[in-house]
Formats: sequence, C-alpha cells, structure tokens
Amino acid sequence: MLRVGLTGGVASGKSTVAGLLMALGAAVLDADEVVEAAYRPGGAGAIAVEREFGCGVLGPDGAVNRRALAERVLSDPQARRRLEALIHPLVQGEVANWLHVQAATPTPVAVVEAALLVETGSWRHYHRLVVVEAPLHLRRRRALAAGWSEAAFTAVVAAQLDDAARRAVASYVLRNDGDETILRARVVRLWQLLLADRQRCAAGLPLPREVMVVE
Repeated sequence: MLRVGLTGGVASGKSTVAGLLMALGAAVLDADEVVEAAYRPGGAGAIAVEREFGCGVLGPDGAVNRRALAERVLSDPQARRRLEALIHPLVQGEVANWLHVQAATPTPVAVVEAALLVETGSWRHYHRLVVVEAPLHLRRRRALAAGWSEAAFTAVVAAQLDDAARRAVASYVLRNDGDETILRARVVRLWQLLLADRQRCAAGLPLPREVMVVE
C-alpha cells in the first residue's frame, strides 16, 4: 500500500482533491475529522484544551468551540504552539492506527489529508506528498464565499507555511487554478502516477525524487 500525504494552503482545494481520489479508489482520511472527534464533549482533545486554555474555549455542551479557540491562538504564536503540542500527537496516533488498518486491506493507495503536514514534519511518514496549490486571490475568493471573514483568512494564511516551503518537500504539486473539468483531469493523472509509485514500492524500486507538477 502506498501512503500519501495530501496538503496545501487554506482554501486551496485539498478536500475536493481528496474526494476525487476517493472516487478513483483511494482510501482517504481527513485529519480535520480526527480533530473534530477529539474535540467532542469528553474527548481527549476537549479535555486537554480546557486544561490548557480554560472553559472559555468550550461550548455549552462541553465540545471545543473551534471558532473561539482559533481566535485565541491565531494571533498568539506561543499559544498556537501549545495547542499544536497537545493536539498533533493525538491526531498522529489516530492516523497511524488508520494506516495500519488500511495496510491489511486491498487498498492500493491510502491518502491522509491534513493542512499542517509540512509544518509538523509529518510528511516524512508518507511515501509521497501531494501539495495542492492555487493562487492566493482564488483561495481568498473561495474562503470568503464559504463564509470566512477576511481577517480570519489572513490570519490562517499567516500561520501556515507558504507554497514555496511546501513545494520544497513535495513529490507532486497539483495546481487547482482552473475549472472542475480541468481539476478532474489532473487528479486522474495524479492517480495514475500514484498507482505507478505503488508498483515501484511493491517491486522494491526507489521512487523518483524530483518534484512533478501535475497539469
């Protein structure tokens, strides 16, 4: 089984690409859903966050209010690092368990979608890293259309690495700067490349090191 990390900046289209890969036959795990589960009432993430930041970041039901938490940490790098130190080990443990389960199935490719694979160094746990890119003006337009405020979008962009840093460790860069038809064709091409990588791994052959732009 080929382990693939899928990442990109906010509103770059990671989730759309993940969905298309799933339709082609990949097993896909959204790390944000793992975080969401950990933030539910009584979850390990909710307990840890309350202990670190107080009950002001919890909702009436005891679940983490992610908007309140984001407002608390996005403008405070030290607080953000404390949060990451709490949550990332929980997420990485769940991801490792999921990958272990997938390895026992006929799944050819297992994809983990996560925003901070490069920032946390987790990209090293995968055979291949796919980075989804889109121009900043498109990402801003998509985020605002999805209900983000300009301030929130700007704060998240500032907290993430830029495309150049992600590209520096990428295996594949997939550009999401066209319409849906163009994106689908690019994802199909990416899928073919990933299947070829799986065959190389199965044969004990090394994977190419150069970055490939899928277009």
